[in-house]
Amino acid sequence: MSIADDLTRLEQLRDRASLSADEFQRAKNKLLNTPYPTEPVLQGINGLRRSATDRWLGGVCGGLANSTGMEAWVWRIVFAVMMCMGFGFIAYLVLWIFVPLESRLPLLHSS
Repeated sequence: MSIADDLTRLEQLRDRASLSADEFQRAKNKLLNTPYPTEPVLQGINGLRRSATDRWLGGVCGGLANSTGMEAWVWRIVFAVMMCMGFGFIAYLVLWIFVPLESRLPLLHSS
């Protein structure tokens, strides 16, 4: 559900007199000021990074393991099977080229 859908639903509740004008305004402000969660799949894809520590070649399987919660060895087997099918090398190469390497620098916290 998107913010527009939620606003439409609030307006419908106001129009049916289920919400007073004050309640509607408070709910609308709360909705607009609350960070709206994005789709989990998009968060996972946008957060995908190649691993700098768990790597044999390019860190793709280690990065997929960090992103999905599966073990890296499972991803290595998946890519090995895909390579036997003929398209695993291309998939690994594309991920190696386009997925950025995770940062090795520790995050600095300001006080």
